Amino acid sequence: MKTKNVMNRALIAIALVLSAMCVNAQENSGDNYNGLSRKLTFDRMIPPYGLEVSYDKTVHIIFPSAVKYVDLGSSDLIAGKADGAENVIRVKAAVKNFRTETNFSVITDNGNFYSFNVKYADEPLLLNIEMKDFIHDGSVVNRPNNALDIYLKDLGNESPKLVYLIMKSIYNDNHRTIKHIGSKSFGIQYLLKGIYTYNNHLYFHTQIKNASNVPFDVDFITFKIVDKIVAKRTAIQEQIIFPLRAYNYATRIAGNKDERTVFTLEKFTIPDDKQLVVELHEKNGGRHQSFVIENEDLVRAKVIDELKVK
Repeated sequence: MKTKNVMNRALIAIALVLSAMCVNAQENSGDNYNGLSRKLTFDRMIPPYGLEVSYDKTVHIIFPSAVKYVDLGSSDLIAGKADGAENVIRVKAAVKNFRTETNFSVITDNGNFYSFNVKYADEPLLLNIEMKDFIHDGSVVNRPNNALDIYLKDLGNESPKLVYLIMKSIYNDNHRTIKHIGSKSFGIQYLLKGIYTYNNHLYFHTQIKNASNVPFDVDFITFKIVDKIVAKRTAIQEQIIFPLRAYNYATRIAGNKDERTVFTLEKFTIPDDKQLVVELHEKNGGRHQSFVIENEDLVRAKVIDELKVK
């Protein structure tokens, strides 16, 4: 009996040791967390793109919209926006022949998140890379995992993707719901085709028609609220409103051609004694155009309740 008790105690001790080993193995595997935790599964993972960089060559990556954020995984990489381009970043190795794989991430202003795993190569296979828009990348049902709903400060609680889809829908439908607002001179016609609203934003659909043989180069376009009547010797009070986004922003209208643009602005209204003036300025020219929008036009903005995206 004594021998049996000794054996039982030995078996219990062995069981406790094995149990402790299992617990330690579980902790080392990363599956054990303090408190309530749900294990991340692979369907939650954002698959990164593989990228090669070199010390002697620069890799350029072109994104479908402006880059808002870049984070590098280590000091082995250097990256930055290309001069004069908001949607192009350049990446290269900061040191020669780094051995450890690193990574970097990019967020663009249409709400897309991109992740890259990076390794060193003397001769990178791809030097110039174009990242397609998620809308045209992949099937309709299975969009790629980089298409995340990232919200940016300037759009508040609105998804950048939704804003993009609304602008695209307005542009593709190409309806003219407003027929009394516009200007025309010197063979240039600047029209307001429609005003739309959704949640906290207004969408202005504009068109520039060039009936002359001379191309029209756009210098800038301004939206400003001004007083209707300005007395003599009275300072003009102006409030500039900056568009948040623009779809198909036209910079040149060739002779006998036309271009359309959809602007997104934060929702606003106009006091009775003021008006919204939209000005179009020609670069190195004098064929400037402008039209006026009253508050009664603004409050009749068409509510967007259906998207038709092709």
